[in-house]
Amino acid sequence: MKLVGIAGTVEDKSYNRTLLEFIANHFSNVVDIDILSIDDLPMFDQDNDITNSGAIQYLNRKISNADGVIIATPEHNHTITAALKSALEWLSFNVHPFSGKPVMIVGASYYQQGSSRAQLNLRQILEAPGVNAIVFPGNEFLLANVKEAFDENGNLKDEKTVSFLSSTLQKFLKFVKVINMMNDKTGDDGEAENEDLTASGKIETTIEGVDMTADDWVEKAAEKVNAVDGNTYVKLDRGILTVDQLNYFLNSMPIELTYADSNNQFIYYNRMADAKKMLAPRTPGQAGDPLANVHPKRAVRGVKAVIHALRTGKTDLVSMPVPGNGPDRFVVHYYKAMHNADGDYVGINEFVADLIPTIKWYLAQTGQKLVADPNAKVDASTGASSNDADSKTDADTGASEDVDTPEATNDGGDVDATSGASEN
Repeated sequence: MKLVGIAGTVEDKSYNRTLLEFIANHFSNVVDIDILSIDDLPMFDQDNDITNSGAIQYLNRKISNADGVIIATPEHNHTITAALKSALEWLSFNVHPFSGKPVMIVGASYYQQGSSRAQLNLRQILEAPGVNAIVFPGNEFLLANVKEAFDENGNLKDEKTVSFLSSTLQKFLKFVKVINMMNDKTGDDGEAENEDLTASGKIETTIEGVDMTADDWVEKAAEKVNAVDGNTYVKLDRGILTVDQLNYFLNSMPIELTYADSNNQFIYYNRMADAKKMLAPRTPGQAGDPLANVHPKRAVRGVKAVIHALRTGKTDLVSMPVPGNGPDRFVVHYYKAMHNADGDYVGINEFVADLIPTIKWYLAQTGQKLVADPNAKVDASTGASSNDADSKTDADTGASEDVDTPEATNDGGDVDATSGASEN
């Protein structure tokens, strides 16, 4: 993985640049970090556009080609430096290399605050329209009392600080893989920004006159349209069920289901028996909300990209493993485009499942076991393989023509091929 690091200062002696150099050197076995300088950039002046100058285009190319960015910011009067703010203005004026780019913020300070207020200020700028970076949430690295933090060789002296920095960096690398995987699968071309997640439009099934954000939207909307419930029969495509039976059926599904209509309104989820164990927790009050209200701000750009890809037919299915997966849990979010009889896009069927129980059942029934492929470098948090990048993936199924996955081999048990029952 290749990252770029930017020290948000033009000072000759910068502890934030020292921090970046330490990260690049100490963790060179897991990531390649190219440290960039903003020293040659003039102050931003939109009346004197020099976007095409060598200094700005150099930064533009480096950031655009990187998998992610680490910015180390000092704190000046509770904000980032004027030099860093000016650099970000140039890099969001007529070029936009930060758009969709995962960014981690770190900072060093002479005093106890550790650049916390500057980091908050930088986060707001990076998430602003026109910059549109995807900032790594939480896990802030704040290095206080920086004058005493490094030894004469530029190494951090405190082992606990190094350990925490290592943990934070590892989490960021997983975050980078997930974000870039989503960008690759949706083929985002920038047009996704036009997706209206506030559901301000109107479609045939929009229920007007009811506040979308009301916690009791379901009850108020049902009253507005005289929706049937209870033992009233509903004729379906191939069956007749009562509303109660539909609820029994949907709520007993082994996967979590969500319906977002073509107006980007969140209108349904199946209430699982134990809400606390949901893989993608929902709350009753969210039903009816615009999609903008049910996603954190940092996720909005990714949500727009997925919806745009499905709406425009760039793909019919987007599947995304979540960060934090491991040997006992492999949760995947699937986003499936829905269409009516005429082929018109009518919304998204999002279904979420943990694949591990199915895999374990299959192995138990067939007497096989998983054997790791020694040639595949797999990220345990996402399941992304180094071979994935070179494979040709079927967008509808996620099936790859040549991805090497762990092989299933017979465990030595005497298996009856007709029943899957093993003597062992």
